[in-house]
Amino acid sequence: MPGFRAGLVVTVAALVAAATPAAAADDDPLAPYTTQQVTWGACAFTPADGAKPAECALITVPRDWANPAAGVDLQVSISRVAATGERLGAILVNPGGPGGQGTSLAGALAGLEPSVNERYDLVGMDPRGTGREGSDDHGFRCQVPTGRIPTGLDARDRSAQSIALHQQTPRAIAEACQSDALTPYVTTWQTAHDMDLIRTLLGDEKLNYFGYSYGTWLGAKYASLFPQHTGKTVLDSSVNFEGRLQADFEAFPVIDQRQFDDVYLPWITRRYGEQLGTTVPEVKAKIEQIRAFYKTQGIDGDSFDRIFVGNGSQFQWYFGVLVLVLGANSLDPGSAPPSGELDAVSRSAFGVPAAQLTAAKIAAAVPDYTAVPGTRYAVACGDQPTQSAAWYKRLSDRQGPQYPLYGWLYGLSEPCGFWSDAPQHTLPNLPAEVAGNVLVVQGEFDPQTGYEQAKAATRAAGVPLVSVDDSPFHGQYALGGDPCVDGVVNTFLVKNSRTASITCPGVPLPDEDAVYPVTGPLGATHGSLTTRGADALSGLRADVRRRISELN
Repeated sequence: MPGFRAGLVVTVAALVAAATPAAAADDDPLAPYTTQQVTWGACAFTPADGAKPAECALITVPRDWANPAAGVDLQVSISRVAATGERLGAILVNPGGPGGQGTSLAGALAGLEPSVNERYDLVGMDPRGTGREGSDDHGFRCQVPTGRIPTGLDARDRSAQSIALHQQTPRAIAEACQSDALTPYVTTWQTAHDMDLIRTLLGDEKLNYFGYSYGTWLGAKYASLFPQHTGKTVLDSSVNFEGRLQADFEAFPVIDQRQFDDVYLPWITRRYGEQLGTTVPEVKAKIEQIRAFYKTQGIDGDSFDRIFVGNGSQFQWYFGVLVLVLGANSLDPGSAPPSGELDAVSRSAFGVPAAQLTAAKIAAAVPDYTAVPGTRYAVACGDQPTQSAAWYKRLSDRQGPQYPLYGWLYGLSEPCGFWSDAPQHTLPNLPAEVAGNVLVVQGEFDPQTGYEQAKAATRAAGVPLVSVDDSPFHGQYALGGDPCVDGVVNTFLVKNSRTASITCPGVPLPDEDAVYPVTGPLGATHGSLTTRGADALSGLRADVRRRISELN
């Protein structure tokens, strides 16, 4: 997702395998990789409550699949939850990103959907460049020199000085990322080849696949590059995999504003009207007052706005409300402190109960941008030709007035505008021969992968789309408690029966027991389903969706 997350600095050397496979035969440079022995053992991460335990292994891959004999290798961490019944094959799962570690996702999905795990091994992967989940290796970071990142900015300020300061950050990130020797080899093309090696090492003729968000791009491009080895493929919360990956990020201002105005703010009026306002105009006015207050507390306008960007999980919804309610209470001393879900979010995000949360504690949590995740930009800017910084500035000028939540900022903050390295490989579109293997799932008001992108991809590729009416969240299958979505996907995977394009009714929003219909890109026809409620796995579903939303 837009915005950068601080993390431990891991050198490129940590990603390089300690030992190189034995020299390949002259006629088969891939033999050392395809004949290596996979040793399964304990994983570095601890499974979440409700997830099934997995076993993990490290496999060796060439740094450059276009020149595997170059002698420089990497290691990729994979996980496996073995099928509990008669095995149909393996499903490789991916949480998105670019740059999301996915080894724990296999166990989570196995726990959430045991009928699928009965017939399939669920296999996770920490893609190249992302390190090893649960360990101190968080992947390679683009080291931005201290002092090159200006602070205290507000993209609503359209002065020449403000625009120039804003563009310093993406320029510095692009230059830092491109100076890393690993960057040219962290792309979807390279990762897709890693995936096919995993298929080979598992001993399967076909690789089945399930991916969220950027994982839809990765899965579609694997199918495009290796159609003869593509099995059942489910793409959830999809980008337009027949178009430009960067177009997904460029649409963030549009889809964020739509979800914010049409779904999130009305929900706030119903649930938090006493604190923030009983109509959408009242809430918007209150948010402007709160935004101004936080600027006096060291939280600049850009950082405040980013709180509501990529608002694709229940946790993020409550996090935004927590910040707003704390601000409202600061403006109106004597109000009751946040409680219930907001208190739980405060403890999770800031380590203190809501009654002890202060604006200073929120300001201290603003990310440090001097070490940014390299995989995110190596893939997003390296897969395809990029637009120029001037093009992105013009995009900001166009989007800002219509989509002020993120439109002013996005076009001034995209490092791809300063990317100078040309793509090394072409990513083809989905061939007709594998279209029968693909199913796409998409929520109507997803704020991270827009409905229109999924619609365009399915139309161009000739594959069915499972639309989820009124859903404002990111990640549908296994995460939303929607029996329609889960049933359609499970039937495809387990019974080999794929639906035509259909619309699944939505489920109620957090803390509500009915759907409040909103007319959006799906049109005005609405239905409603009851969620599974607070069962033993509801916490796991919420946690996985939170992680997927934060990754993308």
